[in-house]
Amino acid sequence: MQKAIIAGALAIALVALASFAAGGARMKITSSAFQEGGNIPQKFTCDSSDSSPPLRIAEIPSVAKTLALVVDDPDAPSGLFTHWIVWNISPKTNAIAEGSTPQGVQGTNDFGKSGYGGPCPPSGTHRYYFKIFALDRELNLPSGTKRNQLDAAMKGHVVAQGELMGRYAKQKR
Repeated sequence: MQKAIIAGALAIALVALASFAAGGARMKITSSAFQEGGNIPQKFTCDSSDSSPPLRIAEIPSVAKTLALVVDDPDAPSGLFTHWIVWNISPKTNAIAEGSTPQGVQGTNDFGKSGYGGPCPPSGTHRYYFKIFALDRELNLPSGTKRNQLDAAMKGHVVAQGELMGRYAKQKR
């Protein structure tokens, strides 16, 4: 009986370790501007000031050396459309103020610009994912890097992640 208990405990520990090593640990990313699955207010979109919403980050693992933030739209007609990418953010960062950019390195979004580009769907309601990744190392990528290069550099280095999804439908003019 004791051997079965020890074997069970060992199996649970190995599953937890494998899950953590594979980026299975969860972080939280929230916004005071909208709830998970809720509507993103117009002021954070191309229909208004196009400023970034306030974000809070919690449950950052102590092993994190840096964070990466990605905002994307999987409902874009051309496929996944990236609105914002920033990496090498300090793991001590637990909040990003409205309209600000966290200190780190900014990549080029799919609008062809650096910085935040808010929701701007051509039609219908789209989902926008604000994703936070805790990494076990800093990334040696130049400013202006595109999303596919960031994803490749993060591969095997994600120790935890979280996401917040909001929805937006372009306003009729």
